Amino acid sequence: MADNNPRKYALVRLVSENRVVLGSDFIYSLALDKDIVIGRDPNCEIILDAMMYRMVSRRHAIFRPLYTSADGNINWIIQDLNSANGTYINGHRLQGPQKLQLGDRVRLGDDGPEFVFEYELNTFSTAFEQTTPPPPKDVANSSHLHSSDSASFTQLFPIFSTGKDLTRKAYLIPGIFMVVFVILMFATLDKPELNQVLVATFIALAAYYFFIYLLCGKHKPWWILIGSALATITILLSPLLDIFIIIFRDILPGGLPPNQDTITFKELLVRMFFGAGLMEELLKALPILGAFLVGRSLPFPWRERVGVWEPLDGILLGTASAAGFTLLETLGQYIPQVTQNVAEQEGVISAGLLAGFQLLIPRILGSLPGHMAYSGYLGYFIGLAVLKPGKGWQTLLIGYLTASALHALWNATGIISNILLAVVGIISYAFLMAAILKARALSPTRSQNFATRFL
Repeated sequence: MADNNPRKYALVRLVSENRVVLGSDFIYSLALDKDIVIGRDPNCEIILDAMMYRMVSRRHAIFRPLYTSADGNINWIIQDLNSANGTYINGHRLQGPQKLQLGDRVRLGDDGPEFVFEYELNTFSTAFEQTTPPPPKDVANSSHLHSSDSASFTQLFPIFSTGKDLTRKAYLIPGIFMVVFVILMFATLDKPELNQVLVATFIALAAYYFFIYLLCGKHKPWWILIGSALATITILLSPLLDIFIIIFRDILPGGLPPNQDTITFKELLVRMFFGAGLMEELLKALPILGAFLVGRSLPFPWRERVGVWEPLDGILLGTASAAGFTLLETLGQYIPQVTQNVAEQEGVISAGLLAGFQLLIPRILGSLPGHMAYSGYLGYFIGLAVLKPGKGWQTLLIGYLTASALHALWNATGIISNILLAVVGIISYAFLMAAILKARALSPTRSQNFATRFL
């Protein structure tokens, strides 16, 4: 027996160039009993091709059944999920949830894919609401979208249609920095000290960006990260360093004896635990703690941008602090010492400069399994203590002691074997990577973080 009051089932239809796309492969039904998330994430209910729709976030927007109307049909709302490029309805950017009306046009991003909201009458089956056809795999090659097989102007000159994605998706900004640094390196070939600073800074930035920032996948203002590195450098150049040395190396057993040739591994390990591990890890953690305290006093959204509210924040700030520590330690201590010693032994200044430059690259890259690993690991625990305040002091203590132990083990193992030293470095790096993966899984902003595709 037919229903005298047929139910309307909602759907959205992909459109192209202001024309409705034909074919069931471009129609997505909205189930009546659950939210429908649209985005590039494979876990979304409506999945868009990641290569084709780069302006679409992983979880971009959500269609949500709101309530039953007088005729027994479901009303729907559309809401943006803090996407990078926003969600538009009938040309206006959404500022909050909005009820959908028949014929509303929903666009993901300013120039992204567009959908038309429609209803379909169904008087005999509920199967329609339970079926969501798969998304198009290659819309660009679909005959539904293009009546011509000739290349368009933007296909021949892609620079005119991908301007926004160049900075957001194609690493244009890092590429610009690389070009600038390369030019400056060539321009300072006759100034070895300045050239070393540029090379070391470039390697540190590249290592941080590709091995830490991209893997963490959380946006953090660049000036906060650079500020963390500069804060550590400032501390090292201030009288505060002398206080740390007095406490950890004079009062506590962190100082090295005058004759280090007869020192045992066990004694060296203990001294390094206090004089390098506990001292330096606490020093590098000061910018993280400072950001946490400053962030608490700021209004939204600055408190989230500046402060430390989760493990990812602690890792990003901790590794940035370690990068600053490594740069100053390398350029201000190790390189000058090696350069001077070799120049005096060989009697040739150029030999000393060459030896210093040869040490520069492994020293900076060594900060990944070294200073960045320890400080990033401790940063994870600082953020974890903020996110999970129950027994926060115990959490901090575990992270502090673990990071200090890894640091001490690295410094002491060198007197035994280079192979064992490599093993310790790999273990330290693995600790940091494990912390990053766990931090991403714990992140309250996981759906907005840009590296969740690796999980």
